[in-house]
Amino acid sequence: MKLLLVEDDAVLCDALAAHFKRAGYEFDCCGDGETGCYYALQNAYDCILLDRMLPKMDGLRVLESIRKKGIAVPVLLLTALGALGDRVNGLDAGADDYLVKPFEPEELLARIRALIRRPARMQAGEQLHAGDLSYFPAERRLCGPAGESILSKTEGLLFETLCRNRGQLLPRELLYLRVWGPEAETEEQGVDNYIHFLRRRLRTLQSGCRIVTVRSLGYRLEEKEC
Repeated sequence: MKLLLVEDDAVLCDALAAHFKRAGYEFDCCGDGETGCYYALQNAYDCILLDRMLPKMDGLRVLESIRKKGIAVPVLLLTALGALGDRVNGLDAGADDYLVKPFEPEELLARIRALIRRPARMQAGEQLHAGDLSYFPAERRLCGPAGESILSKTEGLLFETLCRNRGQLLPRELLYLRVWGPEAETEEQGVDNYIHFLRRRLRTLQSGCRIVTVRSLGYRLEEKEC
């Protein structure tokens, strides 16, 4: 496994490098957003650890840039900005997870393991359809009447699960296991948060499809016929 660490704190980089070596990860480090964006666009990494506040190009701009280029590698944002709005902005920009500084290296390594062990079930060129939506899992690209959007890895796995089972009620517990896995450290409430993010994506794309809440049970994707 190979990691990319984009972080301008040299002391933190050195400390994390020691942990990465002990964990057996290969890694590259860089200290500004422009260089980090260049490295990320090589698409040679299994996970990217991205500081939010960087010189030359901030982390959100880096993240948005690589997602627009179709880079689907999981991205973990590292930041001192821990307010709800900051987390939502990071996830909306395409991050897969968010870790607030200061953090313990053991937690960071656990988050990395959780991201890179999620199964890649997609085949290149595969398309899924639900009503007026088309989804390309390998690119995590969701297309609707008003354009297209690149989903984060978690959003993509959640939408794929709903789409493959459209019209069926999926319990929250099942969605949690399918998307995060049985060993995930994320709380089950994360399902509700990502349903909210997906609903915003559907509104932005002006889709007639809806993610319906069945109170105390779960969710289902309802199609609108094209």
